[in-house]
Amino acid sequence: MSKLTALPKNVSEETMNKAIKEFVKILGADNVLIGAEEMVPYSKIMMAVDIKDHMPSLALQPSTKKEVVEIVKVCNKYVIPLWTFSTGKNMGYGTAAPAQKGSVILDLHKMNKIIEVNPDLCYAILEPGVTYQQLFDYIKEKGYKLWLSCPAPSAIASPVGNTMDRGVGYTPYGEHFMMQCGMEIVLADGTSFKTGMGGIENSTSWAVFKWGYGPSLDGIFTQSNYGICTKMGIWLMPEPPAFKPFCITFDKVEDVVEIVESLRPLRIANIIPNAFTIASTLYEAAGVVNRSDYVKGNRSITDEEIEKIKKDTGMGTWNVYAALYGTEEANELNWQIIKATLAKFKNAKFLTEKEMGHDPVFKYRSDLMKGHMTLQEFGLYNWRGGGGSMWFAPVSPAEGKHTLNQQALAKKIMNKYGFDYVAEFIVGWRDMHHIIDLLYDRNDPDQLKKAHDCYAELVHEFAKQGYGVYRTSSGFMDLVAETYGKDIHNVFQKIKRALDPKGILSPGKSGIY
Repeated sequence: MSKLTALPKNVSEETMNKAIKEFVKILGADNVLIGAEEMVPYSKIMMAVDIKDHMPSLALQPSTKKEVVEIVKVCNKYVIPLWTFSTGKNMGYGTAAPAQKGSVILDLHKMNKIIEVNPDLCYAILEPGVTYQQLFDYIKEKGYKLWLSCPAPSAIASPVGNTMDRGVGYTPYGEHFMMQCGMEIVLADGTSFKTGMGGIENSTSWAVFKWGYGPSLDGIFTQSNYGICTKMGIWLMPEPPAFKPFCITFDKVEDVVEIVESLRPLRIANIIPNAFTIASTLYEAAGVVNRSDYVKGNRSITDEEIEKIKKDTGMGTWNVYAALYGTEEANELNWQIIKATLAKFKNAKFLTEKEMGHDPVFKYRSDLMKGHMTLQEFGLYNWRGGGGSMWFAPVSPAEGKHTLNQQALAKKIMNKYGFDYVAEFIVGWRDMHHIIDLLYDRNDPDQLKKAHDCYAELVHEFAKQGYGVYRTSSGFMDLVAETYGKDIHNVFQKIKRALDPKGILSPGKSGIY
């Protein structure tokens, strides 16, 4: 079939044609997408790799679990790789492109039923194609006093997809996998089961008690290719009586060490109940100012030019965002504790909605911290232009000493290749994610090559200093997997061989084949 844009490894065109006939019987011709034009939505990438190495062969769009089961059986029969995603909107982590060339895309966006939202027990059961916007609108329409926790570019993303990749949000429920309860999984042989309490017929507790009986399995299906999740339970946050978002700006680069040391105890004690963000000047400014007004050419931005942006925008070198959730009295008490804790910073500015209510960056951060829908983070992509973006996300303990060390290392490597350090730290309970957006012009072959090499060097050099990446794009999964060593990877592979002996489900996901 000459219309195929690619063929899977070790699969002939004749075999693919047989499989396609069976896919059409299962889904109908309209839901079996073949050809270059049909593959355009699945081949738009922002990572610094050649799309030819990640081109899918065709795409399937099931609407039911039964159809997923039948598709998996066909793929198992013909040993055809199947790359699964919920909505494919994971922009900085590879979008919809498979790790292995020629994989058949299993696009689950049409499986978009909200099965249940329980306003009393505060949970939802969802299919993978449900978007945050869809769930948000449903809750609002029903008048339920429930809040979501969502990632930054939330509206078009999937709660199931984000949780399966262990994504995070900005409310007290921001550790999304921690707030997941119950999965329905289809395995590579077409069998299916429910985790946790779901094995009990007519279970009353599937979405409220995570553990069930025996080994807890939910975790092995996240960031893996052991099965396909067709339903998931997630916990929702009750709307608090009062919400107080705030921003605190700091002048000096060195301040970040003491920021973390001062606020970490308040975070662990839940005085600050959500993960707090420490955003650099460029991370905040990238969506609201034009780089070309400050930098000429493809070189990296200078410290002097960043100071000019700070002066023009009023932003700090570091901009801390967090929120308080509870009664107005409790929030005010905790606000005073936070201000007293940071009183040592003579140049710090304490800003709330009263001062910042109309500021677009503050509104964006406030919306994130109450689970409202936003796409504003996509404004980062205008900073450099050209559609290139890759998230580099190393993790460290929430200790101040790691901030300057990581910042200096990242900035040195990125500046070496002509890129800007656009980053933020997100401090959880005891961990700290360093979220760096490597922005470049994909239309410039030189920048494309440099971005690829820059990302690879970041992965290697951070790993040497004990910093592992918690998530990456489909073009760099093997590279990141190598940094975690052979011992754990061998275990991953043993599980893969047991559950998917032919290796058909998402080969290459997290470096597992």
